[in-house]
Amino acid sequence: MATDSRAPTGLARRGRRLPDRETERRMLQAAMAMVHRTGLTVSLDHISFEDVIRGADVSRSAVYRHWPYKDLFFSDLVRELAKDATPSAIVSDEIDLIRQIAAERLDWLETAEGRRDLMLELFRQLSLLDFQALYGSPQWRTYLALHATFMSLADGDLRDEVQAILARSERERMARVAAAWEGMTALFGYRLRAGATFGVLATLVNATLRGLIIMALSMPELAGQQSRENPFGASGDWSLTAIGLASTAITFLEPDPTVEWDGDRIAAVRAALRSLTFPDA
Repeated sequence: MATDSRAPTGLARRGRRLPDRETERRMLQAAMAMVHRTGLTVSLDHISFEDVIRGADVSRSAVYRHWPYKDLFFSDLVRELAKDATPSAIVSDEIDLIRQIAAERLDWLETAEGRRDLMLELFRQLSLLDFQALYGSPQWRTYLALHATFMSLADGDLRDEVQAILARSERERMARVAAAWEGMTALFGYRLRAGATFGVLATLVNATLRGLIIMALSMPELAGQQSRENPFGASGDWSLTAIGLASTAITFLEPDPTVEWDGDRIAAVRAALRSLTFPDA
C-alpha cells in the first residue's frame, strides 16, 4: 500500500497553533541559521523553503498564510540578514596574540626603533590572523554577498531599506575599527599625519582586507602567499594582507614628538599591553 511520504511538520505534529508572529519569528530564525552555517550566495537558491519550515518547526498552512508566495518570505529574509550582517569580531584571539607578542618583546619599548618594530610585528601577525579567520567564516561570506545581492534587487522599498541597513552596519563597523586604531596609535606614541583621520585609515585597512578575501575566494593560493622581500626593514614572512595593512598605517601614522618615553611611560605601556587598556597619549 502506498503511503504519503510527506511527514507532518510543526503544528500538524504538535496539535496546537502558534501565533502568526511566532511563526514568522521561527521561520526567519531557522532560515538565518541555515545561511550562517553555509554562507549566503549571490542568490538564495540554496535555501529550501520546505527545509526552513521543518527547521522552524511550524505548520505549512501557517507559513503560507503569512507568506502566500515564497518570494515574499525571501524578501523578509534579506531584510533580517542585512540587520544581522556585521560579522562577529574575533576579539579574544586578537587579545591573546597581542599579549603573546608584547610579552616576548617588552624590551623593544625602550627605543624608537624597537617601538616601530613592535608595531610592525603586531601588524604582521594580527593581519594574518584576521584574514584567516574571516576567509573561513560563512558569516563573513554572507556579509560580502549581501552587498552584491542588494544591487540585484529591483528598485523599490526593499532595495532602499537593505542599502540603508548595510550602510549603517558599515559605519558602525568602521567606527569600531577606527577606535581600535586610535587606541593602539596612542599606546605606541604615534599620531596621525596632518590632514588624516582614523576613519579614513580604518576604511582603507578594511577595504584592503576585504578585497584580498574576495580575490582569495577564486584564487585560494593568495590565502597563503608570502612576500619574499623584507618590507619596511622588518623580519619574518609577510602575507599580502600584512603588507597592505602596514603600508597604509605607515602612510597615515608618524611618531608623536610630544610623547616623552621615560621610565613611567614605558611601565604604563607595558601594563596596558598586559591588560589591553590604553593610557592617555
